[in-house]
Amino acid sequence: MTFRWYGEGNDSITPQQIKQIPGVTGLVWALHDKQAGEVWTVEEIEEARRQIEGAGFHMEVVESVNVHDDIKIGLPTRDGYIENYKETLRNLARFGVKVVTYNFMPIFDWTRTDLFHPMGDGSTALFYEKYKIQDDYKEMARYILENLHGMTFPGWEPERMAQLDELFEKYRPVTKEKLWENLKYFLEAVMPVCHETGIKLAIHQDEFSASFRPWCVSG
Repeated sequence: MTFRWYGEGNDSITPQQIKQIPGVTGLVWALHDKQAGEVWTVEEIEEARRQIEGAGFHMEVVESVNVHDDIKIGLPTRDGYIENYKETLRNLARFGVKVVTYNFMPIFDWTRTDLFHPMGDGSTALFYEKYKIQDDYKEMARYILENLHGMTFPGWEPERMAQLDELFEKYRPVTKEKLWENLKYFLEAVMPVCHETGIKLAIHQDEFSASFRPWCVSG
């Protein structure tokens, strides 16, 4: 069993606290200071290994290595970013990583309209109601950014959110069919590296299709 951890200085929960959960042997992690399209270097992964394995966990699952917008949109520059993705996969494999998750979702890597929805048992959960964002996505984006409490979450980096209007314009010509074509192009390019390294890619299929389904694993 694994537990999601956002890293030193970016998570209010420490590995030592996670150790108190019976049965958890691994941390699901990522390099949250990396922008989509950048190579995850061996040195950076080694630092994450020090933190994770030093706390007594394995680091076999990464969530997520984000896909650059140029790949999702299908721009001529996508091939360069795909090569960076391949290099990152090879670097991760050197540290025993077996599963890398990713999404192919336009604009936002994940979308919620309530980060603290009250549940019947007194706990809170992430919540999504489509009608709340269909008229004004900026209000939804503002709400999430104001409630991250200084933490950096994938796809919601301040630099990315500062270009939100430009991103919507870039994605305007991308139909659902074109997005599927671009996903196919990406997978056909990176699958040889997955076979080479033994890494499985797991897409957040619920977010790609806007319906809740299990991850689709390929590799």
